[in-house]
Amino acid sequence: MGRGTNKLTDRQCRTAKPPEGKQQLKLTDGGGLVLLVKSNGGKQWQFRYRRPSGREATMGLGVYPDVPLSKARERRDEARALLADGIDPIDQRKAQRSAAASADTHSFEAVAREWWDAVHRHKVVASHANRNLRRLEQYAFPKLGRRPVSAIEPPDVLEALRRIEALEHVETAHRVKTLIGQVCRYAIATGRGSRDPTADLRGMLRSPKTRHLPAITEPAELGPLLRAIDGYRGQPTTRAALQLAPIVFCRPGELRAAEWQAFDLSSGTWDYQPSKDGDPLVTPLPRQAISILRELEPISRSSRYLFPSGRTPDRPISDNTLTAALKRLDYGGRMVAHGFRAAARTILVERLGWGIEIVEMQLGHRVRDAHGRAYNRTQWIEQRGVMLQQWADYLDELREASDTEPTADRDR
Repeated sequence: MGRGTNKLTDRQCRTAKPPEGKQQLKLTDGGGLVLLVKSNGGKQWQFRYRRPSGREATMGLGVYPDVPLSKARERRDEARALLADGIDPIDQRKAQRSAAASADTHSFEAVAREWWDAVHRHKVVASHANRNLRRLEQYAFPKLGRRPVSAIEPPDVLEALRRIEALEHVETAHRVKTLIGQVCRYAIATGRGSRDPTADLRGMLRSPKTRHLPAITEPAELGPLLRAIDGYRGQPTTRAALQLAPIVFCRPGELRAAEWQAFDLSSGTWDYQPSKDGDPLVTPLPRQAISILRELEPISRSSRYLFPSGRTPDRPISDNTLTAALKRLDYGGRMVAHGFRAAARTILVERLGWGIEIVEMQLGHRVRDAHGRAYNRTQWIEQRGVMLQQWADYLDELREASDTEPTADRDR
């Protein structure tokens, strides 16, 4: 820097105060660098210059002493070098900030959170959406979060997934791979990505071990279980939940979190959202289910939930309640709450002759037509009503039978 610069000292900067009665004091270091000292004790570095257009301008360089004299001089010199090349330092700073902001909105984490908020949470129930967000936060963001989504390559994703595999969370690795793919496809659709790197990872992960949950699917074994449930001596709400579980065969989490406001006992329907996606399912209730609910009303109708927790009535019973109750009935290892779904699917299709599409819809699964379009879940409601009533009647016969399997009326 030429003559007439670097006039200030650290001591001058440190001790400078405006004169008595003045609001501010300007200390000039030369080359356009000024320290503006205010009466309230604040001190700010400024660079004053003439823009390439000829207009005068002032650019802030930071607050003293956070930015010491030496650093302020570096920033002044950088700004002067830009001016020598015909570049306005203020315009340069705006461009850099814009690029940084763009990079923030184009990072994998930013795109993923936007996808979750704009798309995913509206398609699945809240608990499932929140679980998927936690998976991204725990497994994807630490490795990929700050990377521009367009720069993520298959090896980057594979490295993140291998870390999950190393924890023996193979099924989680597959779930995270699916989520990353959905985020990348959203980035393509919104103009921030060009490809889905997970498409090249087919076969790269170990296959998850198939978990077979204990389930009784033989009618002759189901009858004694139903009788045992009727004789359950624990909480009345737990017994009611166990009695409803085989009749409606929804997911255990959907049953335990069922809310009274979703039931219309006059019309005999239960309108809820299956936990795997956000499409509502209207379930016609057979008369046996309505009877159980009528008996339950005076016990839990004052609560939001059909099956409130005994300790905290404003929350439903826990995940483990029904499985623990089955263990108390000496069915531990042979039957879990989820097993009623397997029993219903097997018997309705193989023994009672119902079409797989209707059964799958009642199970809360997506059913698609020949063109790949998902059926509306209010579809086949009459047929499902007939099916559920026949199923409940069949369970009654199993409960009352001794050694012979009942013959259900299959006329529909």
